[in-house]
Amino acid sequence: MTDTVEIHLKNTGERKQVPIASSLVDIIKIFNFKMPYLIANAKVNNRTESLAYKVYRPKLVEFVDITSQSAMRTYVRSLCFILAKAVNDVLPDAVTYIEHAVSKGYFFHIEIDGETDKVTENQLDTIRKRMHEIVEADYPFISHEEETAEVVKLFRKNRMEDKALLLETSNFMYSRYFELDGYINYFYGCLTPSTGYITIFDIIRYNGGFLLQIPNRQTPDRLEDFLRQDKLLNIYREHLHFLKMTGLDNVGDLNKAKQMNRISDVIQVAEAYQAKQIGDIASQIAERYNDGVRVILISGPTSSGKTTFRKRLEVQLLVNMLKPVGISLDDYFVNREDTPKDESGDYDYESLYALDLPLFEENMLALMKGIEVEMPTYNFTTGEREYRDNRLKIDEKNILIVEGIHALNPELTAHIPEEKKFMVYVSALTSISLDNHNWIPASDNRLLRRITRDYTYRNYSAMDTISRWDSVRRGEDKWIFPYQENADVMFNSAMIYELGSLRRHVEPILQQVPRTAPEYAEAYRLLKFLSYFNYITDRELPPTSLLREFVGGSSFRY
Repeated sequence: MTDTVEIHLKNTGERKQVPIASSLVDIIKIFNFKMPYLIANAKVNNRTESLAYKVYRPKLVEFVDITSQSAMRTYVRSLCFILAKAVNDVLPDAVTYIEHAVSKGYFFHIEIDGETDKVTENQLDTIRKRMHEIVEADYPFISHEEETAEVVKLFRKNRMEDKALLLETSNFMYSRYFELDGYINYFYGCLTPSTGYITIFDIIRYNGGFLLQIPNRQTPDRLEDFLRQDKLLNIYREHLHFLKMTGLDNVGDLNKAKQMNRISDVIQVAEAYQAKQIGDIASQIAERYNDGVRVILISGPTSSGKTTFRKRLEVQLLVNMLKPVGISLDDYFVNREDTPKDESGDYDYESLYALDLPLFEENMLALMKGIEVEMPTYNFTTGEREYRDNRLKIDEKNILIVEGIHALNPELTAHIPEEKKFMVYVSALTSISLDNHNWIPASDNRLLRRITRDYTYRNYSAMDTISRWDSVRRGEDKWIFPYQENADVMFNSAMIYELGSLRRHVEPILQQVPRTAPEYAEAYRLLKFLSYFNYITDRELPPTSLLREFVGGSSFRY
């Protein structure tokens, strides 16, 4: 019987025999492998694993540093564990809520005796100091796995009802939890081997709570630059207040509602809440129409539900005695040969300069003056602009609606007076969390929507969609997110119940990703994440539901 196994290091192509039960940390040393920045996890046979993972059979290993999304998730998860531990040490009766990504960090608040604004400056300094002490001590994150019923009892004993309820309602036979210097917690993904890996962070006060600052992914030896995103934060806060009122703070609460046959009420309330928001936005536009607004600009990242939002807004505008006229930014693409190219030499259709900005503004200004305009049409087959005698003239009570990723970019409408514009930012800003320390990234919500829609309507596999996702996100970071705070209003298209409803649609699609494909690691992560949600049927969704844009059955035409 051999006492070694072969490891194929994908990063370099090398193969070496290593002792059985070597950890990935050991393997880094055996191969004398280095990367430009901190290595935080690895893909083992295309599945993301902690560096504490031990090998007993031959494996294909690929190490990743924190310039990758996967490794940064591991870093942030470990940092949040350190934060929770430090708060527990300094303020043992306090409850920490880590809520969402905003302002280039993670917003959290600390509740003491039911109040969220009682942490003094001295206490905050002590928490920060304690975090650094924990890092310097280099405590290991110790993993434990037991029958779920026993883990649930443990969390209840430690007054962590949010984690107990999540595991109790998720139908797992066994569950894993982590221990840090005697303090237990639960995280659904891997952690760094020990606290000494987490060296770059800070905490600042922000908008009634705190911001946990993290490394910049491109240059991880420094912190992300702080970016005020008060409008985005306030939308999150409004929805968290709604969740608290409905008693659905976390996924465990949602699962319990499903198991108690209350999910029909949840769907109806969520849909009614969203309908009220759209009606309120239409009312604001109607009021602003009297002050001169003539064009509505709608932007947001991919799979935010912008198209269904626009169609539902148009209905509400008609109720407010306004006649909406839609204009597609896609029809203003320059001819393909004039399209800018990205760093890979491919046509960059995400670029603002893929649009004919002078023509767009010329047409918009003419329309707002009541002049008839022959509208262009972009032929995606030939890559050229065409004119098909499509003439448009607007009259009193008409209002233009422009939807597109660049709609909030000031350069798009630089010569249109501000008083004539009303800007709306739409995104799936997922508010419900797995538990008090495990938020749900809005990008995961959108990716699951996009995988479902791409497969159903565009004949793309999950592997296709996942392989393009990093490029899509880079485009959003460059062309959409910097301008979101320009919006007059923000609309949150995420719904409380939707991930439970998406699960039965997207799971079979994700399961088709081959284990040999690089995209399998992400598919596996998403499948594991979805397993926390009880299945929710979508038969009770109204035909106008925004989710219908992705799962089918909508009464709108797309």
